[in-house]
Amino acid sequence: MSISPPVVRELGDELRNLGWVTDLMVAGSLATGDYLPGVSDLDLVALTDGPVGESRQAALVAIHRRLDSGTGAGLDLGCVYVDGATVPDIEARHPTWTHGQLVHRILSGITRAELVRYGFAVLGRAPGDVFPAVSGDDIRASARDELTGYWAWAARRPWLWLDPVIADLGLTSMARARHALEHGELLTKTRAIERAHTPDRLIAQLAARRRGEAVTSPRIRTAFVAWRDARRTVAYAKQTH
Repeated sequence: MSISPPVVRELGDELRNLGWVTDLMVAGSLATGDYLPGVSDLDLVALTDGPVGESRQAALVAIHRRLDSGTGAGLDLGCVYVDGATVPDIEARHPTWTHGQLVHRILSGITRAELVRYGFAVLGRAPGDVFPAVSGDDIRASARDELTGYWAWAARRPWLWLDPVIADLGLTSMARARHALEHGELLTKTRAIERAHTPDRLIAQLAARRRGEAVTSPRIRTAFVAWRDARRTVAYAKQTH
């Protein structure tokens, strides 16, 4: 278990005081031991004792805004709020605080796998006591869903890849997805960079940015490499279905 930033415990205390949040669990890089302060996002999942309606959402927004402007400043603290009764429904959308706003998203299969295999509790039960076991085939299916969903959409829009953030995320995500499809296992972002389908110089630059160093890459060249990699990986996912 990684040492959690203080804001994670603070969020747990705030949610406990609400009286209707039963569990708070850690997923993502913090769970897998790949967390880098100021570089990695903080990915959390909370369970509630019923639907998160408008009044509950307003309370959550107030908490997150307060934390984001305090001890959580610059840490990209995010949390998915799942009605405990909907845990088995993999298609259900849940209120999700991410990058300073509340949106509604599914709890992805990859996040569920991170929770079950590596996650830990800040409040309430351990993830393995709530979520069902995740097999290698489950991980393969989740990776394929992400590739043929969002990433297939992005691969049809080459101009998106001119954003250096999208390019870096794409190269890392493609390497993680290929590993999941081939081995039925999760791969950390740091290890994924080593396996990115890109020239060695760009791999070194990706690794430097992962360490928090202010290193840039040629924008157009990187965009093309990342976009081409996404197209090939998406096609591979479709062929192996």
